[in-house]
Amino acid sequence: MSDALDLNDLKRRMDGAIQALRHDLNGLRTGRASASLLEPITVEAYGSQMPLNQVANITVPESRMLAVSVWDKSMVGKVERAIRESGLGLNPITDGNNLRIPLPELNEQRRKELVKIAHQYVEQAKVAARHVRRDGMDELKKLEKDGDISQDDNRVLSEKVQKLTDDTISEMDKVVAAKEAEIMQV
Repeated sequence: MSDALDLNDLKRRMDGAIQALRHDLNGLRTGRASASLLEPITVEAYGSQMPLNQVANITVPESRMLAVSVWDKSMVGKVERAIRESGLGLNPITDGNNLRIPLPELNEQRRKELVKIAHQYVEQAKVAARHVRRDGMDELKKLEKDGDISQDDNRVLSEKVQKLTDDTISEMDKVVAAKEAEIMQV
């Protein structure tokens, strides 16, 4: 019965969604500037979407400032636009091939914006976990249809997949609640 559906693979994929969420949330800095803040940003470059760190060098010259050195001068405008449209509330200042990005002081409004962004990240992660659940349920339906498992086995395994999904979403909620508390702390 348990060989029919690899629950460990589903758990591994759901854990991957949690790790991706943690990675995204680490980019939301509350105090000091961090290069990881810009990691989720992608830029339209050379006909495809590329991560920002593949078209530019990101440094932290000051605690409230990020510096982005774009390698290809023709990409400066696209990088600037991608940063502005990222939803992070950043306004880069162009200086030749370089962009200086002052980080706004965290006032109450900015903190609420960061919390909204955190909730967007957690919603994306929950969707990923639900996709894994759907894949598992589809596999169970296929196994039952092919006669590899009985209806009872299907029900038992479906409950296990649902419990795994519920536990994963609960963990995601805990992670985002901790990040929200960190963001709102003055």
